[in-house]
Amino acid sequence: MKKLIPLLFLGLAAIGLMLLLNACNENSGDSGPSPQTGAGGSMARFAITDNTLYIVSKQSLEVYDINDGGNPAKAATRNLGVGIETIFPYQKNLFIGAMDGMYIYNNAKPNDPKFLTKYTHVLSCDPVVVQGRYAYVTLRTGVNCRPGGSFSSLDVVDISDPEKPQMVGSQRMDSPYGLGVSGNKLFVCEGDRGFKMMDITDPKAPVQKQFFRDVPAYDVIVRNNHLIVTGNGGLYQYNYDDSDSITYLSKIPVL
Repeated sequence: MKKLIPLLFLGLAAIGLMLLLNACNENSGDSGPSPQTGAGGSMARFAITDNTLYIVSKQSLEVYDINDGGNPAKAATRNLGVGIETIFPYQKNLFIGAMDGMYIYNNAKPNDPKFLTKYTHVLSCDPVVVQGRYAYVTLRTGVNCRPGGSFSSLDVVDISDPEKPQMVGSQRMDSPYGLGVSGNKLFVCEGDRGFKMMDITDPKAPVQKQFFRDVPAYDVIVRNNHLIVTGNGGLYQYNYDDSDSITYLSKIPVL
């Protein structure tokens, strides 16, 4: 499984990139002031906002201007330290997950992101998604993620003031990996155990509604009542509705 998981993440990243690019193309005629953001998994290392591509390495944030797709130009580099893992853009901010916390950057000027603050926690794997005033973060125990940690958790962080994030809720999880959010639903992958659908009508207190154990789940893209889940041997597609019903659609093999 150790060899399979990175390949699955790569497959999900490829599909996420296609969705990102499609979203950019669909919104290319939008002249509004808000940056347009595509879809990607919470464990993604890249993101696109308008005509700017962000890539996180283990130690830095790399910014590229892709206005001319045939000639991408490097616009900036931000050194972040060690243990950088994921990036999630939301509105005018970038949320960067690291092994020891979450960095928040303002990207009102997409080619020149500005550091706002860092929300620090104990050493842990740290996928993050954001909706409204709340960020949802999974912390997983394990040899490489949270050595010596006593339990895994799902944390809710109030980021209404991006410069002063505050944890407002936390609950134990089994072995959480990636997660996705849309409307009043939060989907949390639990690795070999499957994935959970949680109700966030109260955003500070997610409530588990269903636990799907039919496929190992490591990351998820949520878009228009559609899920793409990284599972064992490929990407699994599901539809869901407001009644908390989830329907399996298909599997995209990833060898």
